[in-house]
Amino acid sequence: MPRKHIALLSAAALLGAGGWYGLGQGVGHGVGAGSGAGSGAGSAAAAAAPARPFGSHTFSYAPGTLRPTGNRAALDRSVLAFYKKWKANFVKQNCGHGWYEVYAPDADHPYVAEAQGYGLVVTALMAGADPDAKKIFDGILAYVLAHPSAGNSALHAAEQDENCKSVNGSDSATDGDLDIAYGLLLAHRQWGSSGARDYRALAKKRINAVKASEVHGATRLTKLGDWSSGRYDRMSRTSDWMPGHFKAFRKATGDPAWDAVLKNTHTAIARLQSGYAPRTGLLPDFVVNTTTSPRPAKGKVLEDPHDGAYHWNACRDPWRIGSDAVINGDAKSRAAARRMNAWVKAETGGNPGKVRAGYTLGGTGYGGADEPAFFAPFAVAAMTDPGSQAWLDALWKKMLATSPGRTDYYATSVQLQSMLVVTHNHWTP
Repeated sequence: MPRKHIALLSAAALLGAGGWYGLGQGVGHGVGAGSGAGSGAGSAAAAAAPARPFGSHTFSYAPGTLRPTGNRAALDRSVLAFYKKWKANFVKQNCGHGWYEVYAPDADHPYVAEAQGYGLVVTALMAGADPDAKKIFDGILAYVLAHPSAGNSALHAAEQDENCKSVNGSDSATDGDLDIAYGLLLAHRQWGSSGARDYRALAKKRINAVKASEVHGATRLTKLGDWSSGRYDRMSRTSDWMPGHFKAFRKATGDPAWDAVLKNTHTAIARLQSGYAPRTGLLPDFVVNTTTSPRPAKGKVLEDPHDGAYHWNACRDPWRIGSDAVINGDAKSRAAARRMNAWVKAETGGNPGKVRAGYTLGGTGYGGADEPAFFAPFAVAAMTDPGSQAWLDALWKKMLATSPGRTDYYATSVQLQSMLVVTHNHWTP
């Protein structure tokens, strides 16, 4: 669910005397603050030590993958500084019970599934830089588990109101569950599953529930949620097409069904790009007729008159598809990301300030400029092209010049996760 959705549903040094992150040096908003995480915590702290701390770069991206020009530690410091702003603005404890929640003031309701999924993924990746990462992760997870979907109780209810009560049918949204499951797999790799929460078991349970209720049995494409029926059963949201997640689910469960999900997703991407956006490679927010001849939506089918355009959902596609290309080296994802990258780089003349917040699939821009949810994901796609270093550097500079507002949860969250990939700080579980 994007920012505009209707549910039918300078930081302390990362390196230096304090070790990787100088955790004993005060860094604002609670990230790395104080000395409790670095001393006197005893065996509990040792048990919670992350296996892949942020900034350690103990994993490789696909050969030839770009990253912004500059010192790697400086790039990491920039991500940490942006994370601190995101955390200060949107990670809350408003609902009691010791929970944490990612607050989404620009969504239809203050707490949405997508936001909690983002929170789990981000905090797992920031472990080591933020000594509270595991505590926050577990707090968000507790919130998620306390708000099950009415359609499938192993999934998360998509929306909660200001009283932290599930609303609008209490059913699910697929993107939230995909990220929740992926975040649980990251947590298992970071902290293990022998503590109070068995992250791996919880991940497998949710992955199986996603397959049962949020993946179409015939098309093997993602559905909108566990509520999808009738004509909505034949619709899919392209921003839910996360090839890297599907690979991680296959690895975690051994279930070959995820091979079919991945294959059919790649096929749908290629056919939509060739058949409906041969010049731009852009994908629509929503695809209809998935059981026969998938095509972009015409007019409003769920959220907005631009449901068939590259709008506030599909703006995430270069990040989601590009991530699989650069982290897993997938050739099909790389080809799809490169098509989008080649077009937008030429369309803007290499100036990120000219990226519009919305395009027809033919490439006509209709939105404003300077929207991070639109320009930041293109940085991930740029990483796939050896000839796009200057373009990537321009996009990175644009991100660094962007200061998140306290009400712009969606764009800030998309930019932060794009920055994690661009600096090679995202990894697959």
